[in-house]
Order: sequence, then structure tokens, then C-alpha cells
Amino acid sequence: MKVEELNVDQVIGKVGKLLCEHDRKKGVLMHTFQKIQEDFGYLPEDVLGQLAKKLSLPLAEVYSVASFYKQFHFSPRGKKVVRVCMGTACHVRGAKKVLDALQNEFGVRDGETTPDLAMTLETVGCVGCCGLAPVATVNEDVIGDIGKRKLDDLIRSVKEDK
Repeated sequence: MKVEELNVDQVIGKVGKLLCEHDRKKGVLMHTFQKIQEDFGYLPEDVLGQLAKKLSLPLAEVYSVASFYKQFHFSPRGKKVVRVCMGTACHVRGAKKVLDALQNEFGVRDGETTPDLAMTLETVGCVGCCGLAPVATVNEDVIGDIGKRKLDDLIRSVKEDK
């Protein structure tokens, strides 16, 4: 998204008439963050600086809003985002072994991205597929009942897509 093309009135719509100027500016942040992240894959510092200037908001306020939400990221993410479920059922059925194997294989920890941007590794509290424990997701795909073979397949698929 080109920040200079941002039209606050268009983004905020009719509700903007009910808000003060400061609230109108803050009201476009979520939509704008989503668009920027869609375009770049994360929220680049220089683009957030441009946005703060465009909206005449302190950069700290822009960061404050963005950092409140887990969905926004401030550094590039991997082509594949692997999330290992650490909920009770997954934990009991070996999720820690899955996480350890991925961390050891790719040299990253929870929340980190490989230097080649092939993968970002994250843990989540629950995927909602407890009957398939242990579970991981790769982008939007769910992999359940992860044993040695499925773990090897997952590692291979990340390496092949570099």
C-alpha cells in the first residue's frame, strides 16, 4: 500500500462524520495495517513512519496500536509459517518433541524466522483439533497425528520450498 494514496475519509466511511479528527485518524490504522501487511508480509518501519506522518500521529502511537495485536509483525516472515500446538492434548501426545525437532533442524526458536525466509516457527495455545494431537499448521493446512514420518515430510517440504 502506498501511504501517500491513503484517503482517511474513504477508509473510515460514514462513521467518520461522528468522530473527532484524532479518532478518525486512529480509526484507519487497523485497516491500513492489514493492507500494508498484505502487501509487504509485515509492517516495515519506514512505511509506519510514513503512515504516522500522513495521519499526523506520533509514531509511538502507531506502534502502540500495531503491537497490541498479535496478527501484526514487524519483521519479514517465512514463506511457510509453521505453528506447533502446545495445548494440553498436543502436549501430552508429544508436541514438545515436534517443536524441538523443528527448532534443531532449522536453527530457530519460537517466534523466529529462518535467515532464508523459508519458515517462521511459532507455538500456539490450541488449534482446536485435539483428537488429532499432536498437531501443527503450515500456513492454513493442518497436519495432525504427527509422528516421525509426518515430521520428516514437514521438514522436507519446508526445505524443498526454499
